[in-house]
Amino acid sequence: MALTNDHIHGDILEVVLSYVPLVDLVPASAVSKSWNSAVTASLRWLNKPKPWLLVHTQSTRWPYEMATRAYDHRSCAWVEVSNPAAKYVSALRSSHSNLLYMLSPTTFSFSFDALNVAWRHVEAPKVWRTDPIVAHVGGYIVVAGGTCDFEDDPLAVEIYNVGAGTWEACESMPAILKDSSASTWLSIATAADKLIVTEKLTGATHCFDPETKNWSGPYDLRPDQRVSLSIIGSSENRLILVGAIGDIGNIEGIKIWEVNTDNFECQEIGEMPAGFVKKLKSETFGISSISLCMSGDYAHIYNASEAEEVVVCELDAAAGGCEWRSFKNVVAGDGNNRMERVVLTSSEVSLGELRRAMGSEKARFTVKM
Repeated sequence: MALTNDHIHGDILEVVLSYVPLVDLVPASAVSKSWNSAVTASLRWLNKPKPWLLVHTQSTRWPYEMATRAYDHRSCAWVEVSNPAAKYVSALRSSHSNLLYMLSPTTFSFSFDALNVAWRHVEAPKVWRTDPIVAHVGGYIVVAGGTCDFEDDPLAVEIYNVGAGTWEACESMPAILKDSSASTWLSIATAADKLIVTEKLTGATHCFDPETKNWSGPYDLRPDQRVSLSIIGSSENRLILVGAIGDIGNIEGIKIWEVNTDNFECQEIGEMPAGFVKKLKSETFGISSISLCMSGDYAHIYNASEAEEVVVCELDAAAGGCEWRSFKNVVAGDGNNRMERVVLTSSEVSLGELRRAMGSEKARFTVKM
């Protein structure tokens, strides 16, 4: 028998809906006005929306097919996302947060909406680059460094005005970054409408303001001299530093700090429990590269060389602490990832954003419990 508003209503309906995956609440909210109100109340009071971690894969062989699975923290469930709008241009990449991009000699394609459903395809920047840092800052896309050997300026910076649809050359990256201007050696984040760039091995940090088109710094983001690897991330103008303690080949621990974006002083939030540090280590490479993907109060920390386990640090802004947990990355563990490029993004996803994505017929969502 189909359930209608006559059979389930009021507080009981709100409790039932609190166990329903966010994807399935879209059709539930369309049943009737009372069901829509119950969905809204359930999300507000009983089980609020939480960030999604999106795992994008791209085949390394023709036709370079792309696929996306997302982990919804609210439902503790994986969601399969079908997105026909994502067309191959070149290697799929992400520098931070929810920005995805592909860069070829002629085309620059990017997506920064919450679900990476909408894509824009524009003319490539003037300077050809193989491994730049790319960031969405305010109304701009910043593309810096990572140039080819034949280019005159390895530190060249160009910004794309999203509203005007134009490229503009800017002040080059600081000269001190000449030997580490590729994304391989840099960690980036955006906060206070600025691009923040940290050299992973030294913690040396610089800021770029796309409005003034100038750089500032350096600042020191190595609050503990035992830190051998500094990785930054941001969410809602909150800058977070993750530091690996010990030698790169033998990481002893991982700590997390909040960074004041005015003076770049660091306040320790917590230290990853040893059991979770162990989960990030691979039998072959140990912890060869730590990556951080943030949205909301959730910091996703993973080993970029394999990404089989994702450790989550849920930040408590009020108490100043954090809680730790982890989950298996089903994409990395399905046995096919050796022939695929794996890219992670993270976003806060609302019911409205899901409804728009489904209504536009740009994407399909299927819950995989």
